[in-house]
Amino acid sequence: QVRLVESGGGLVQPGGSLRLSCIASGSIPYAMNWYRQAPTKQRELVATISNGGSTNYADSVKGRFTISRDNAKNSVYLQMVNLRPEDTAVYYCHYRRLIWDNWGQGTQVTVSS
Repeated sequence: QVRLVESGGGLVQPGGSLRLSCIASGSIPYAMNWYRQAPTKQRELVATISNGGSTNYADSVKGRFTISRDNAKNSVYLQMVNLRPEDTAVYYCHYRRLIWDNWGQGTQVTVSS
């Protein structure tokens, strides 16, 4: 199974920016997703990118987050700008192949002054 490894999280002030990376150990010719989970909340879908590059976003992040991918590098990215305290969560990279879900270990994003 392909391993997904996220990185790029950290502590940032409101209004700041971060770029998350998800590096796969093999090819990922699938739609790729970024999810997030805040304490005491359910995991939510933040952004999706198809293998061809079509994108979709949760309403809460539209205009602030941008998902992209580099298939040659087996990588997916999430550029986040104008971060808000409510964006604080663990962010996970994910794809589904047939009936199987593949998750990374997550990277913590904390937005606080």
